[in-house]
Amino acid sequence: MPYEFWIGARYAGLAPSRRRGRSGDRFVSFIAASSMAGIALGVAALIIVLSVMNGFQVQVRDRMLSVLPHIEVYAPGVPHEEMLGAWKGLADQAFKDPAVRGAAPFVAAQGMIARGQALQGVQLRGIDPTLEDQVSQLSGQFVAGGMDTLTAGGFGIALGMQLAQALGVGQGDTVMVLAPQGSISPAGFTPRMRQFTVTGVFSTGYYEYDATLAFMHVDDAARVFRDSGNSGVRLRIADMQAAPQVARRLQAMLPGGLYAQDWTQNNRTWFAAVQTEKRMMFIILTLIVAVAAFNLLSSLVMAVKDKRSDIAILRSIGATPREVARVFLVQGALIGVVGTALGVGLGCLVAFNVDVIVPFIERMLNIEFLPQQIYFISELPSEPEAKDIIVVALTSLVLSLLATLYPSWRASSLQPAQVLRHD
Repeated sequence: MPYEFWIGARYAGLAPSRRRGRSGDRFVSFIAASSMAGIALGVAALIIVLSVMNGFQVQVRDRMLSVLPHIEVYAPGVPHEEMLGAWKGLADQAFKDPAVRGAAPFVAAQGMIARGQALQGVQLRGIDPTLEDQVSQLSGQFVAGGMDTLTAGGFGIALGMQLAQALGVGQGDTVMVLAPQGSISPAGFTPRMRQFTVTGVFSTGYYEYDATLAFMHVDDAARVFRDSGNSGVRLRIADMQAAPQVARRLQAMLPGGLYAQDWTQNNRTWFAAVQTEKRMMFIILTLIVAVAAFNLLSSLVMAVKDKRSDIAILRSIGATPREVARVFLVQGALIGVVGTALGVGLGCLVAFNVDVIVPFIERMLNIEFLPQQIYFISELPSEPEAKDIIVVALTSLVLSLLATLYPSWRASSLQPAQVLRHD
C-alpha cells in the first residue's frame, strides 16, 4: 500500500504514531477527531429528521386512505342513475387489470349540512355499505353507530367527529342536507334539501376529513344530488404506490368520457406541500454537514501548517508535490469516510428505534413530545428510506472530499528550502 496512505491515516488519528508524546501530533489528532464528530452528528441528524418526516407522511397517508379509495372511475355530467346502473360493467372491465382487488359504487358531491343556526360545507359521499369494505377501511373508523346503519331509503348519514362536534349533534339527531341544485319560483331560488338522521360518527384521525366528510347510502345520495357531483366506481389495488400507473392503464382501456383518477391526484396539493417541506428540511440540515466540512477544511489547513517540517523532509528525500498532496487528501478522505460511516450508523440506530428511545426520554424527563389533545398521533413515527440514507451519505462524502482540495494544494506548493531555512 502506498506510504501516502499510512502517513495520512496517522495524521487523521486512525493509525498508531511513534511520537505519541509530541503535542503537535496530539493537537492534529484532536482537531481531526472533532471534524469527524461534526460530520457524524450532521449526518445522523439529517437521517433522523428525514426518517421522522417520512413517518409522518406515511401515517397521514394511511389515515387518508382508510376512508378513500386508491382509484375512482367516473364520468362527469352523466346522471347518477345511469352510472349506478352501469357500475358493475365498469368494475368487470377494471378487474381485467390484475392489480385491482376490489370495487364499489359511489356518488360524490358537495353540499351543506345545517343544524339550528350551525351551517357547514361538506364533502358528501354516497357508498354501498355491503361493498365498501372492498375499497376502504371506513367500517373500522366508527366511534358511534356503524356503517350497516346506512340503508337505502333510510336517509341516514355518518359524520366525521369534528363535523359532528361543530354541528353539536350525535347519534340519533337530525340534520338538514342542502344540495347545490334547486328550483326557481316567483319567490326566488329554493335549494333542494332533505332531512337526514345521524346514524354514526367516525374518526379517521385526519382533521381535514373528520371536519368536512360525511357518508350516506349511495341510493339516497343519488336521489338528493341528482345531476350534481360525480358517480362511478371506487377501486382498491394491491399496491397503493402503483396507483398512478394503474390509473393510466385503466384510462387507456376505458370507453371515452370516463376518467380514472388516483389518490395522489385527489390529494395533489397536500403531497406537493409535504415534498416541498422535506426538500427544504434536507437543504437546511445539509448546512450542518457543510459546517462540519468547513471545520474539516480549517483543521486540514492547520495540519498542513503544523506539518511543514514533515512536508519539507518528504520533499527533500524525493517525494513529489502530487504525493504530498495525496497525503492530505487521504487524511481528509478518511475523516470524511469514517465520520459519514459513524453518522449513518448512529442515524439508522436512532431512526429504527425511535419508538423505544422517545418514550424512554419522555419517562425520564417527564415530558410529552406529542400530546394526544393536540396531535392526531401520540407516538413519534419513523420510516427510514434507503434512498434518503444513500443521498445523505453521498452528500457528506462529496462535501468532505471538496474540503480537502485546498489544503492538499497548499501542502504540495510548499518549498522545502524555505521551510527548512526558517526551522
